[in-house]
Amino acid sequence: MILLLVEALAALAALLLIVWWTMFSGRKQGELTLPEPASKDAPDITTSERNKP
Repeated sequence: MILLLVEALAALAALLLIVWWTMFSGRKQGELTLPEPASKDAPDITTSERNKP
């Protein structure tokens, strides 16, 4: 019975380690910032114009 408890605690510890590693071991500078939106003066190219040969 104690062996099952130890095994369950080990599995929980492994799960918590995986979740922690996935969430917090990312970029050193944090998340990337989004680029600034284009200015209103820039021409607006629609998808259909972009795909023309």
